[in-house]
Amino acid sequence: MTAAVNAADIINQNAPYQPTPNIAPAPLTFKGYANVLDGRTLYFPSSNATVRLAHIDACELPQWALNPKWTNRSVVKAPQPVPCGALAKAWLKRTIGKQQVSCRIAGYDQQAVTTAYCYAGKQDVALEMLRVGWARVVEPISAPQLYVSYQDAAMSKRYGMWETYVLDMNEWRQRAIDKSLERQPYADFNILADRKSEISPPFQDARQKPKRTDR
Repeated sequence: MTAAVNAADIINQNAPYQPTPNIAPAPLTFKGYANVLDGRTLYFPSSNATVRLAHIDACELPQWALNPKWTNRSVVKAPQPVPCGALAKAWLKRTIGKQQVSCRIAGYDQQAVTTAYCYAGKQDVALEMLRVGWARVVEPISAPQLYVSYQDAAMSKRYGMWETYVLDMNEWRQRAIDKSLERQPYADFNILADRKSEISPPFQDARQKPKRTDR
């Protein structure tokens, strides 16, 4: 018996170390009442889980867009601000209402946050955000074709943020210094004036507009 025990000890010493996991693997689904953190992110208090809607992006909460209907420019120094981040969050809250949300995990984003397809009842909430124009598709090639179709329709009808001058969300995250909720609209006006990328149709309209409009 002693020899058998010693032999087992030798085998265990040579075997690769395999620690016992302390955390159970993530469930395939989340279900329950969810708090809306922003236009693409949900928090499930019952499981202490943060989930982002797969394949879409939305304005960050402190982010501002600008109304392209800028008239009387000699008096008004900047276009009217549009709180696209707050409006995206408000629409997601409206979509969910008091319903329970069920989410099917799709993967993880670059910040290691869980991404998922989420439904309020039978409604795909990401698809609804795209339908009303308060979200965009992140990568059209890998996203469901229906997502791309809904985005294209919202853009053509100028719904939501597609009616505004809005900075690409990734560029906003990289360039915005103040990301507090007290951020003032003029800060985004300055970034938009020196933007590197464009995502909304009004930018194209401005480029195609003739220099003289009084003829």
